[in-house]
Amino acid sequence: MRISVSADERVGVADEVVRLLREAGHELITRGALAESERDDWAWASEAAARDVAQGRADQAIVCCWTGTGASIAANKVDGIRAALCGDAATADGARRWNDANVLALSLRSTSAALLREILDAWFAAAPSTEADDRANIDHLARIESTDNP
Repeated sequence: MRISVSADERVGVADEVVRLLREAGHELITRGALAESERDDWAWASEAAARDVAQGRADQAIVCCWTGTGASIAANKVDGIRAALCGDAATADGARRWNDANVLALSLRSTSAALLREILDAWFAAAPSTEADDRANIDHLARIESTDNP
């Protein structure tokens, strides 16, 4: 799978995310502080990773900042992106399953290396639900986007 991964600084689990994704065999696009010459502020880095997904350069993205909140907000501003801030494996599983999330947002402050592994395992093991009610919610999100952007 091709994953775009961004961080606004190389602290906490920023480098560990990259290592674990490569170890799992994913092809990476690095953004922000993880790239050589990109702006590393959370809004710019997260937007770049989200646009990789929205424009088909990546299948999914992982965006990181100190709390994860700014990264998730920035990513969610990009049409077609459903970013979820996940602090545990159950939330990551639910975000993929019920919300068809295509961007995982992580806190560099509160995510330990052990927790990171659990979150990534749950994220990649889960698949979007095919239940009619769940799909209706995802379809409704697309209608909200098109209504807000005439």
